[in-house]
This record gives sequence, structure tokens and C-alpha cells, in this order.
Amino acid sequence: MSRKDRDHFNLLCDIGELAALVTGSHNIETFMDSAVRLVSRHLKADVCSIYLYDESAEELILRATIGLNPKAVGRIRMKPGEGLVGATFENLHPIRESAAGRNPLFKYFEEAGEERFESFLAVPIQRGVQRIGVLVVQHETADYFSERDVMALKASASQLAGAVENARLLMDLYEATGTRPEVQAPASLQFIRGQSASEGIAQGPITFFKKSHVAFLSGDAHRKENFTVEDFHEAVRQTSRQLADLQSRLAERLPESASLIFTAHFMILKDPKFIDRIVHQIAEGVSPPEAVKNVARHYINVFASSSHAYIREKVSDMEDLAGRILKNLFRRGAEKQENEKGKIVVAAELYPSEILKMASEEVQGVILVKGGITSHVSILARSLKIPLVIADHPHLMHLPEETPVLLDANVGNIYIRPDQEILLQFAGQEAAGKIAAASPSTVCRITQTGDGTRVRLLANINLLSELSTAKELNAEGIGLYRTEFPFIIRPTFPSEEEQYLVYKHLFDEMADREVTIRTLDIAGDKALVYANATSGKNPDLGLRSIRFSLRNRPLFEQQLRAILRAGAEARHLRIMFPMISSLDEFRDARSVVDACVRDLKREDLPHHPGPSIGMMVEVPSVVEIMPALAREADFFSIGTNDFIQYTLAVDRTNEKVADYYRAYHPAVLRGLARVVRAAKTAGREIAVCGEMGHETAYIPFLLGIGIRILSVGPQFLPALRERIAGLTLAEAERHARLLLAEDTLAGALKVLETPTSG
Repeated sequence: MSRKDRDHFNLLCDIGELAALVTGSHNIETFMDSAVRLVSRHLKADVCSIYLYDESAEELILRATIGLNPKAVGRIRMKPGEGLVGATFENLHPIRESAAGRNPLFKYFEEAGEERFESFLAVPIQRGVQRIGVLVVQHETADYFSERDVMALKASASQLAGAVENARLLMDLYEATGTRPEVQAPASLQFIRGQSASEGIAQGPITFFKKSHVAFLSGDAHRKENFTVEDFHEAVRQTSRQLADLQSRLAERLPESASLIFTAHFMILKDPKFIDRIVHQIAEGVSPPEAVKNVARHYINVFASSSHAYIREKVSDMEDLAGRILKNLFRRGAEKQENEKGKIVVAAELYPSEILKMASEEVQGVILVKGGITSHVSILARSLKIPLVIADHPHLMHLPEETPVLLDANVGNIYIRPDQEILLQFAGQEAAGKIAAASPSTVCRITQTGDGTRVRLLANINLLSELSTAKELNAEGIGLYRTEFPFIIRPTFPSEEEQYLVYKHLFDEMADREVTIRTLDIAGDKALVYANATSGKNPDLGLRSIRFSLRNRPLFEQQLRAILRAGAEARHLRIMFPMISSLDEFRDARSVVDACVRDLKREDLPHHPGPSIGMMVEVPSVVEIMPALAREADFFSIGTNDFIQYTLAVDRTNEKVADYYRAYHPAVLRGLARVVRAAKTAGREIAVCGEMGHETAYIPFLLGIGIRILSVGPQFLPALRERIAGLTLAEAERHARLLLAEDTLAGALKVLETPTSG
């Protein structure tokens, strides 16, 4: 691959350039125009056009073009399957023609003025399973576009998909009315015991997630104030600047490109219909705040009535955006916007993207008022170092705004209006913690038992920001990189190039250490709102993890290609499949890796030629076929969370049955022992990467059955080293034998609670 070609390809995949398109455009039309100009310039094409699908009309409509007659925008329409554009959309496959006019599918539109353009290339614009439209380039020279141009245009379409989809949703909204209920009067509390989901101590006034925005949309505050249309425009400008600042700060904190989380906000702000409707109402005598509320309610009701879950999700985007505009309007001239910085946020439920917004606004802590822990919200909070407590106590939602709270997320305690004695007590603890953190400490690189048995400690990584901690605490490598976070923190599927940048950062940071990347593991507790395929009455037993990847092979290939390309120079690249339940499934998944390696070699793109391929042990069906799997898999890692859940038929996030989720159940312990024995017999590496791996009570058992590799959150490494150093292998093996001999839960618990050395 020539340097020119590589520069050409990489330039198309520049996330910063895409972000600039979103934030820098004055309105939706200028965004679309800028997008076609960008693609046209990079591919050196005479024409670039975007066709978007109108679901109500069931037509593809030309929405932006450079090179064709601009008067054709909005006038050229085709049904799916009609013309080369319609065929591209219907078949979801690129079409490249050296002389487009000779193709019998070609449809001529006189108003387009495209008769002189010979070469034609079209690719679908698709966001996961959602069809959005078609991206087209044309050139006067025959046979102008190459296979590399096909790849580049597909990358561009993937990059643009999320922003283009948001633009499409805003182009043809119909009038709707509706109101939001006002928040009820608050009550008072003194102390609540909850469940810790992300450790830490936080202190500050509380605020309610969405509450202030909903109140702005439904309340009568500021009714008597006089506002002008210029006040409204200035509020919009301030809102845009504030969002750009939030996006910039979030990009620094999260290299996973989650900064594009505010794309929907920007698209709404740039929608002339949104602005014009408000201005029109103001011109008719409606006060600016009421005009904003009226138009926002219209959008909210349109989004809420959609049959698509990912569109319904935009209700919160609209509430958030309208609330920000109204806050700025009411503060006329005050550039600094009040946000959640320094506050404790109380919420009924949260999506991962909402935790990210809170991180960008520097909240002190979060209280979730709902039973059961949503694991990936908790994991994300831990990664971002945001203290989080789950408290199934609805009265918390009735506290007054700004009520002072002290959150002890280390144990799950919530102190409402804490007195001076409690504040002084925790101030002392915090000071002691800072002194301990600042004290120099020796972190051993080598971990071993008291009698010299070597144990390797690796780190589980959720976000790239955790890599520095893993290295500081001398993790010997990354035993599990959870790739779903770049998926669940974005409003759409990340493209191959977006994933490539994330994985490249990972490999660059851990250049001299082993890295194991797990392919996409979406499930019931980490579902993608924009992927309807993962829904169902029981998502944990549905189309999740490797099943989803194999069913959606183009997405699977994009991820694998990104991993292979990013790890081109890695010394220790390992790819691991989640939720494998059969040998056939493992073979199918591995064959996709092999196909991606062949394709990358044919395309002359730098890539890793032979990664180690392994699998997660999470499904009980694997226990009986471990010898066969061990002959073909290069390594194994036990995900104890799901292994326990599926073995015992217990939803670990359901508070009503949480007591049945017991890692010391004899069936769980014996299943783990059989799995480890089969892997060891075949000479395969086997690790534990689930929560049992950092629970010190289970360390003697795990070492006793033969585990020598543990992969845990970086924060658990020091405690694990200390626990392992206090054990001998003989003690661990004896402990494991005693546990495996027990047939009852009571008997196993008694053995588990019997002290061992350390």
C-alpha cells in the first residue's frame, strides 16, 4: 500500500474532522453540504451526493450534493431497488460502475445534469440494522474508482452514519402536542443504607437527573420576565458553546471517541425547523421561554411515539437540550452555565451514555434509586472514579434540590443533611487516604505464593483511561479488554476506523505486555439501544455476545479487522470470543478471523498475521465438551459472573433472587474444577477474569484447582498480591479438596469461612 493511498485512507477516517463537521456547521443543510464536500475532496470525485430514506414516503431523496444541479436536491426521489442508488440501498452492498449509463439499472434524471459523469460508486449508509440512505461519488473519467475507493467510501459512510441519521430524523417531523408532569413536592430523610456499586466518598448538594430540565419544560417560572428574540438566539449560541466545551473535555477523558455523544444535540440546534418554529412563535407574541417549551414538547412527542427504541431515546436528548437553552435564556448574559459539577446526582435509572455526560460535568457521586445493579453502568462509574450507590428507596426522589448529602460508597451509606460530627469523621478518613495514596510504595512485578508458586496478575480494562493505573500497579498485561464500551457509550455502531483508533491506543500503551481483546459482548445488562436485535423477553438468553456477532457478520468483520490492524506490531495479540456454547460456534468465529486476515493481506493493509484465539468459559454446556475445545482453542478465560448465573439459573441483577446467586454452590465449584482440569490436561492456559478472581475468599480455591492467571480490575491488584503471598500451594489444594467434597451450600459455606493462612 503506497504512502499516498494510506494517507488518503486514514484522512477519511479522521474522527476530529468529523467532529468539526458536526460542531462547526451552522445548520443541518450546511452539515450535509460540508459532508459531501469533504468526501468529494478526499476521493477527488467530481460529484458526491447523499440520499436519505424517508420511511413515511418509502423513498430515497437526494438531500445534499456537490457536482450535480443543486436544484435537484429534494426533487430526485427513488424507491428502494430503483436505479443504482435504490439497488445499493435495498441490497446493502456497494455498486461500482466504470460506465454507469450502460448498466440497465441506471435511472436518468434530467434535472440532475449527470449525463457527463461516467464512473459511479455508491455505498449504503447504515447504522447497525438501521438503513439510513446511500452515499454516492461520480467522476467524468470512465473506470475512475478502484477497490480502495470502495473501502474508503464505506469507511466514510460508517463515520457519517450517526450524524446523518440524527439529521434525517429532524427533517420531516409532524406537529404534535403534549406535556410533561411536574415533579411532586419533596420529603426529608436522615440515613439510608444502600449497596455500593462504585467505591469512594462524595459530599455535596443533590440534584435530580432530568428533574430540573423537566421542571423548566413544564413550570411557570419567569413568566413575568420580558425576553426578546435576540435573548433566545444568544441562549442558543451559549448552549452550542457549552456543548462544544463539554464534548472537548469528554474527548480528553475518554479517548474512545465518546465525545460524539452530543451529536444529536448539535443536529437539533442546527435544524432550521427547530429554530424557525421557535422564532415564528415569538413573532406571533409567544414569550421566548414558552416558545422553546412548545417546540420542545412537539419534538419530544414525535420521538416518544416512534416504534424504534433508539429514536425514543432521543426524548432525553431533547429534554436535556431544551433545559440547557432555557437555563441560558433565564440567565441572560451569564456565560457560565450551572451544571452538576460538585453535586450528588439522584436518578431513577441511567444509561451508560448518561454516566458519561455526568463525568463531563464533574459530578461528585451518583445515587441510583432502583433495585438491582446495572452492571455496566456500575463498571463505567468505577472506571470514571464516580462513587455510586444503589438504594431502592423511592423517598430519595422527594428530597429538595440542593439538600446536602454525604455518600459513603465504600459501604453503601447515604447521610442526608449530615451533622458536623459525621462530616469531621469522614474528613479525617479522606485526609488519611490522601496521605496513604501519596506515600511511596513498592509494587512487586512478580506475584507468588509463600512457597514460591508463580501466579500471573493481569488487568481487566473497560476504558483506556484505566491503562495508567494498570501500569502503575504493575499488571503483567491486559487479560480482558472489554470492547463493548466504545459501542454502548455511543449513539451508533462505531466504524472500523473508530475502533482501530481505540485499539491502537491500547496496543501502543501496552507495547511490551500481553493484551487480550474480547470481541463484542452485548447482553441484557449492556444492550445497545440502537440494535433492536438484542431485545427480547429474556435478553440474557437471546441474541447476545458471539451469537449477535455471527448473526451480524459485517459488524463482526469490522471489529476483527480493526483489532488485527491495530495490533499489527503487537508482540502478544490475543482475541477472545464471549459466550461460546459449542465447538461449532468456536470454529465459526475463528473462521471469520481467518477470513479477515486473508482480506487484509490481499488489501495490503498492515495487520497481525497470527493472533492467539481463545474463548470465554461462561456457559455450562462448555463443561462437557472442554476436551474437544481445548484441542482447538489457544487459551481460555473463565467469566465467573455468567458461569454462575447460567449454572444456577439466577439473574444476578434481579434483587428478588439475588440471594440465590452463590459462587460457592457445589455445582459451580465442581464445574470450575472440571474446566480447569481439562484445559491443563491439554496444555492450554486458563485464567479467571470474573468477580471471583478478585474476591480474596475464593483465591485459595482457585489456586487449589490449578488457576495460575487472574485478571481483575487494576484497583484489586495490591490486595490480591498480599493474599496470594500469605498462602502456600499445599494449603490452597487442601482447601479446594474440602470444598469440592461438600454437597450442600451450608457445608461449602462453612469450609469457605474457615480461615486459611494469609
